[in-house]
Amino acid sequence: MDTIFTLLMVLVMIASVLLVIVVMAQNPKGGGLSSTFGGASSAQFGVQRTNDFMEKATWTLGGTIIVLILISVIVTGKPTQVAPTVSQPVKQEAPANTAPASQSTTPAQTPAAPTK
Repeated sequence: MDTIFTLLMVLVMIASVLLVIVVMAQNPKGGGLSSTFGGASSAQFGVQRTNDFMEKATWTLGGTIIVLILISVIVTGKPTQVAPTVSQPVKQEAPANTAPASQSTTPAQTPAAPTK
């Protein structure tokens, strides 16, 4: 599943870079890449086709990025279905001595000092 997600993210990055290149090549006033090949007038042969191509490429790359991101969310968003494990309850028995060791009722025995 990690390889699919990695592949999708690489494709999103490639499409994003291409989209940036296509958008930067366009000029909002009708120039851009089309003016490079034939002047600023869009009445010349081939220039209108370049504008149409750039616009279609922009929409296609934008749609591609959205679809790839949605696919990656679907792929990574599904929780993996694991078979439920049946656990048996564990009986815990109370310890015999419930009092802490520091509060014991018997005094600690110390060894007697040797006598001479």
